[in-house]
Amino acid sequence: MRTGVVNLPLHTGKAPRWLFGRMVKLAKAITEVIVYEYNQDEFLRRLSNPYWFQGLGCVLGFDWHSSGLTTTTCGALREALKDAEIGIKICGGKGNTSRKTPDEILNCNFSLSTKKINKLIYASKLSAKVDNSLVQDNYQLYHHCFIFTEKGNWAVIQQGMNNYNNYARRYHWLSEEIESFVDEPQTAICCDKKEKNVLDMTNKENEEIRKASVDLVNDFTMQKNHLIKNMEKRNIEILRKAAEIQPENYEELVAIKGIGPKAIRSLALTAEIIYGNKLTWKDPVKYSFAHGGKDGIPYPIDKKLIDHTTEILRNAIQQAKIGEKDKLRAIRRLSYYFNKPKV
Repeated sequence: MRTGVVNLPLHTGKAPRWLFGRMVKLAKAITEVIVYEYNQDEFLRRLSNPYWFQGLGCVLGFDWHSSGLTTTTCGALREALKDAEIGIKICGGKGNTSRKTPDEILNCNFSLSTKKINKLIYASKLSAKVDNSLVQDNYQLYHHCFIFTEKGNWAVIQQGMNNYNNYARRYHWLSEEIESFVDEPQTAICCDKKEKNVLDMTNKENEEIRKASVDLVNDFTMQKNHLIKNMEKRNIEILRKAAEIQPENYEELVAIKGIGPKAIRSLALTAEIIYGNKLTWKDPVKYSFAHGGKDGIPYPIDKKLIDHTTEILRNAIQQAKIGEKDKLRAIRRLSYYFNKPKV
């Protein structure tokens, strides 16, 4: 299921220190209340919802229309939960930090089996590979945030940039929603721009092309007359190595080291020519998408207000932990009041 629309024009710069510190404190308070009131998995579900995540970034005080909302909100959450004992870890980040995700998962202090740790590392790597190679939408990933619980459930928030139109695109994943890594696995792909000629190999309509791509690789030595003339030597060698592995399905093929966007595209086009399956070119993005904003939109950050909100949540969760739940109940009643149907 893919839903969501978020305006994400690329903006340079970063959140000022005075704001980021407050974002961290408020993010920690909000997270603790959600985990206390519901559970860890509910927090993951909310992160996988593009509307809720965008709203969280705005409540924390960042610009509603900026690509930096993704990276800064994830950064604030990571810092907020670094020492919090609520059974949730956040790994990865922007640029080179994202490449450290597997090591960060491996070195977590949760009592997870080796099998579960390996599954988490696999999920991190494959989710990034899918959105960078299977969904070829002209947005290059530069941010990968992997969130997981002490039970081994996980969510992913990652973002790509398009240097030609100066927009960003955000991808959301949730482990409990996934039946297959290669068959429309994301919970949302968000952007304000719809691209032409997008190769989306996760589209259900391309299932036959996926199957044909696996057949091509497994019969690679027989395809001397059908090799794409423009395919680079490196890709040919990668496909030969893939043929030695003999992947059983498309996910196994995609997971092979070295299989990237060019190899995926070459196989898809070749499968279309040889087997006559129609290749669908559709952009998977769906578009239509408290305390002020850093750039003064909709109004300048109210420092006293954001500090006051953080303090209220902190006190409420601390008192709830010792059995005094009146403040937390009051906050809950307030949310009911604002969300009840208008007569």
